[in-house]
Amino acid sequence: MTTKGILGKKVGMTQVFTENGELVPVTVVKVDSNVVLQVKTMENDGYEAIQLGFDDLREVLTNKPAKGHAAKANTTPKRFVREIRDVELGEYKVGDEVKADIFEVGDFVDVTGTSKGHGFQGSIKRNGQHRGPMAHGSRYHRRPGSMGVIINRVMKGKLLPGRMGGNRVTIQNLEIVKADTENGVLLIKGNVPGANKSLVTIKSTVK
Repeated sequence: MTTKGILGKKVGMTQVFTENGELVPVTVVKVDSNVVLQVKTMENDGYEAIQLGFDDLREVLTNKPAKGHAAKANTTPKRFVREIRDVELGEYKVGDEVKADIFEVGDFVDVTGTSKGHGFQGSIKRNGQHRGPMAHGSRYHRRPGSMGVIINRVMKGKLLPGRMGGNRVTIQNLEIVKADTENGVLLIKGNVPGANKSLVTIKSTVK
């Protein structure tokens, strides 16, 4: 099965009405200025993929290699560069612009992004653990579990407090509600990973 993909920036959430009057919550993703920077083939690279670039980078933030790589596609250096595998290579060539109409209303996609960071959190919020009794002098409320049997080390995989969020997350089987080529946006049913203005990858669903 061939895969379709595009890069975008999460704008925020809103809601739209369907033709039968149903209210649907959607995430707005800006997907304009997607450019094919490179086409990777089995002969040259050992696998097949296209390399997409999104979001123009200011001159002061780039370097000579990035400028040269982008110049081959007759475009400017990009902030967000990702590869999409298992595509139909014959449909793409270097310098092509990929637009919102690559997806149609009703298509299902997987959206990958970086989840919101929550800083240092305890075991209850971070790992969903239960608290101890809050009364009758238990003196055990929101702490991690006992480590009394562990000598001089913590067992690998033990759920403890620490930094929460900031992870690479994929949400699968989200439906395309609208593909607006004129404004360069996709409306995706439900929520997608990450904060507003964060970068996401949208690909055909694998399930």
